[in-house]
Amino acid sequence: MRNPLPQSALERPFDVIVIGAGINGAGIARDASLRGLSVLLVDKHDIGAGTTSRSTRLVHGGLRYLEHRELPLVRESLREREVLLHIAPHLVHPLSFLLPVYEEHRRGTKLIRMGMMAYDALSLDKSMSRHRMLNRAEALQREPGLRRERLRGAAAYYDAQAEYPERLSLENALDARRLGAVVLPYMRVTELQRGQGGRVSGVALHDELHEVDHVAHGAVIVNAAGPWVDRVLGPIEPAGQRMIGGTKGSHLVVEPFPGAPKEAVYAEAVEDGRPYFVVPWNGLYLIGTTDTRFEGDLDRVEATDEEVAYLVSETNKLFPEAGLSPEKVLYTYAGVRPLPAAPEGDEASITRSHVIHDHAPGVEGLLSIVGGKITTYRQLAEEVVDAVVKKLDRKAGKCRTHQIPLPGGTAYRFELFRDRFHATSGLPRATADRLLRIYGTRAAEVVDHANGRPALREPFDAETGAIGAEIAFTLQTELAETLADVLARRTMVGFGADAGLSAVDAAAEIAVRHLGWDDARAEREAARFRAEAELLRPRAYSAS
Repeated sequence: MRNPLPQSALERPFDVIVIGAGINGAGIARDASLRGLSVLLVDKHDIGAGTTSRSTRLVHGGLRYLEHRELPLVRESLREREVLLHIAPHLVHPLSFLLPVYEEHRRGTKLIRMGMMAYDALSLDKSMSRHRMLNRAEALQREPGLRRERLRGAAAYYDAQAEYPERLSLENALDARRLGAVVLPYMRVTELQRGQGGRVSGVALHDELHEVDHVAHGAVIVNAAGPWVDRVLGPIEPAGQRMIGGTKGSHLVVEPFPGAPKEAVYAEAVEDGRPYFVVPWNGLYLIGTTDTRFEGDLDRVEATDEEVAYLVSETNKLFPEAGLSPEKVLYTYAGVRPLPAAPEGDEASITRSHVIHDHAPGVEGLLSIVGGKITTYRQLAEEVVDAVVKKLDRKAGKCRTHQIPLPGGTAYRFELFRDRFHATSGLPRATADRLLRIYGTRAAEVVDHANGRPALREPFDAETGAIGAEIAFTLQTELAETLADVLARRTMVGFGADAGLSAVDAAAEIAVRHLGWDDARAEREAARFRAEAELLRPRAYSAS
């Protein structure tokens, strides 16, 4: 855990203060830092712990956005998908999809073919194969577990997957820090401070780790707090006027099941026609998502029994041999999309395009971000920093985030680094592959943390194969403050089949033996992780 900040730590004024260290806020901080601006990035929780960690973990063009004629968003998303494949090859990779078409679907084969042709046309610079339309026999040969009755055919195409968007946020924040940004998780904004003429001049902060208050000053404040945007604004905006009208998306995670697909399947629900995904992920299957209005506690968003039953039922209809039941669900997760406030109606029709709201002329020096997707975070950040530079009325470098790999990426072919790491790490191939998939080129630094401590080269979690050196590495170099940060958003052990619950005590013991924790802290940290895991509704809890 970091030491308490001295009161003088934040005295110097920053060019920009970014509130929220999800994928958007972390991306903004990195872009601004690369352009030479002084940056403070704060979040009331851990980096990437909010909506970013509760997504379907896809980097996609938004095929269904075509239906709502959001062509610019689809084109932007497809372009950004290619950028992420380039700058984060360890975290973003191509994924094949199958879209089955049944007789009862609202979208027939002809309409799907037209949509696929448009999808290809809008991704002129893509590195992946074009779509293929399959007849019924070809679709069943490709995925024999699909329901056969009334199947007309399918479309096969490619998009991409970000297995761990938490780490995508983290690497943006780490690079911002490398470039001089001050990055402070667990630093909650309690008030936007106003200066001369009502201009926002800074933020009042509360250090959640040490229960100490601070004040930071900035020329421009960017409110990138996701679903919490309105809460951050407080009395800045007139009472009753909301910027965010978020919808809740729930997911469930299951073990491989009879008839499970080899690729991602993008399906239309029988009950209500809503699209959802069944995606191979992390050695398991991720199923989701729902899309319902949410008015509850943003800090305690959980999947409901009804949502679990809905997703289980739809998956069983699509894969008749699956035999899923709520009791077979390993765990769930849910988050709130920071979509713009909109009248009641079809949630799917609410735009997924982002909005950069300038509160001027009423309130100068303040920008709020509404919406945004993992796929387009980099483009959003570029637009925000362009707006910040304009407000600062000063020269700054051009955006380079589309060219410079993230810390775990590389300027040369990632495959070359992977081959060399396998040859030199001295680790079993499965262990080396795991480190590469999570840390990229920084995997070698993880292994370095085991030098002189051979016990740290050994797995502490039988489920995921995570090794002890990862705990030391993430606590000492990756801005992790708690054991929950380490397990849920650094090592990704918290997304194993038992949600990390069987590994927590072993992880805490490593921190005691090798990092100087005392037993009391180890017990507190383990309890904190278990409490955080409750929101996932893990099967291990319901069985106990």
